[in-house]
Amino acid sequence: MESLLAGVRVLDFGRYIAGPYCAAVLAEYGADVIRIERRGGGEDRFVAPVTEGGEGGMFLQMNRNKRSLTLDPMTPEGREIVRKLVAGADVVVANLPVGALKSMGLDHETLSSIKPDIILVTSSAFGPTGPMSGNVGFDGVAQAMSGAIYMTGQPDEPYRAAVNWVDFGTALHGALGAVMALMARQRTGRGQVVTGALLHTAVSFTNASLIEQAVVAPNRVPTGNRGQTSAPVDLFRTRDGWVLVQVVGQPLFERWARLVGAQDWISDPRFADDEQRGLHGELVSERMSAWCATRTLDEAVKALGEAKIPCGPVLSPQQALDHPQIQAGGLLNPVDYPGSPRPVPVTRVAVSLSDTPKVPIRRAPLVGEHTESILAELGYDAGAIQRLRDAQVI
Repeated sequence: MESLLAGVRVLDFGRYIAGPYCAAVLAEYGADVIRIERRGGGEDRFVAPVTEGGEGGMFLQMNRNKRSLTLDPMTPEGREIVRKLVAGADVVVANLPVGALKSMGLDHETLSSIKPDIILVTSSAFGPTGPMSGNVGFDGVAQAMSGAIYMTGQPDEPYRAAVNWVDFGTALHGALGAVMALMARQRTGRGQVVTGALLHTAVSFTNASLIEQAVVAPNRVPTGNRGQTSAPVDLFRTRDGWVLVQVVGQPLFERWARLVGAQDWISDPRFADDEQRGLHGELVSERMSAWCATRTLDEAVKALGEAKIPCGPVLSPQQALDHPQIQAGGLLNPVDYPGSPRPVPVTRVAVSLSDTPKVPIRRAPLVGEHTESILAELGYDAGAIQRLRDAQVI
């Protein structure tokens, strides 16, 4: 079966996560994705290195199933290569500031002058309008400005989430936008710009709490790991580890109450609904803490699971690698990579289609690994490629 996006060519000028992961999603379903980076490799290639060549875990995840072309697009020869690439492309992905896009000739006006139906997928920190639109930023900045960091941790010490959820959310929105733009192009014959922003993603993810504040102004403050709109929602210490329990809704609460011997709480007005249970969450957490304290982590998870109470063990990265549920789901795919002392466990896109398979996984490319073959596709012969190398264009 031909892959879903076979024949679609994507030029990936992205950096770190928001752009590269967007392109990786498209590659997973068959798009020919060419990662274009500076000679020697972009800065995102070498974050938290795990290989002899210095590639980091983030790069190995973000850039699977792609080809690599090294290029200096600011040189006249480099601009010509970009022009030829764009002429044969369908989508350009670039999570770069507007000024950088224009200086590199990657703004939509320039791109569409080369190929009128090109689709540009771009994202920035703050979006194209507003007093901070010209500023740069990373995932944590958007977390901070969306209210998420304020509500995480303790009142005197907010915590940033260690996982870059804003970047990944922006990347997934970008991939969805790219597919929708491709569908629209089939109907209209026109390309367009798909625009995302880290702050826009973060605010969309925290929207429910912003709605609550705007309408009824509860002025909530952080309560550590304890939830505020239902209970028990918290982390609980067992005899040999921690478990997260998340009870929302009356049926779950009643099952939980019976499990921990608190049947009398089912008719107690203090726990009449999620809102009341949230208001009395500290008391509910105390009851759950006492139940967990006498059990091992495995015993607690087993009993909660059998009672159909949402729960999960708090795992270290090594424990996550070893956990039978993660292994059974085939979530981590071992991929050999040059210079890595052992296979690299790489995830796939976390959604599957019953009748549309993903393409087989391929490792992330070495720096400029496919430069010669890509340039040959553009009509450059061996001599011309060598001259470009000598001139430090590639």
